[in-house]
Amino acid sequence: QVQLVESGGGLVQAGGSLRLSCAASGRTVSRYFMGWFRQAPGKEREFAAAIMWSGGRTYHADSVKGRFTISRDNAKNTVYLEMNSLKPEDTAVYYCAATTTSWATMANDYAYWGQGTQVTVSS
Repeated sequence: QVQLVESGGGLVQAGGSLRLSCAASGRTVSRYFMGWFRQAPGKEREFAAAIMWSGGRTYHADSVKGRFTISRDNAKNTVYLEMNSLKPEDTAVYYCAATTTSWATMANDYAYWGQGTQVTVSS
């Protein structure tokens, strides 16, 4: 079992920045592949970025590449999503998730999810 708790969401103006955090706990957290997803009202859950605990290799979706950066702090068992140059279309609930499937980008491949944190970008 893995427990995930997100934080850091909020309201920001277009062009601003936010950093989301995902605190992970449970057995052998380092064995999991961690992802960030987002879901806007009326839309499907969308993959944003992912990272391997071991080695720190990352992958970002084209929609966020160059603006968002995923990272992790092994000592704190925490994964971050640094979001810069935010746009109104980035408004969504952002979820942290964990899977044993390396480089998974489909929500159905992730077994563990946090409760989500709301990000609202005003124009």
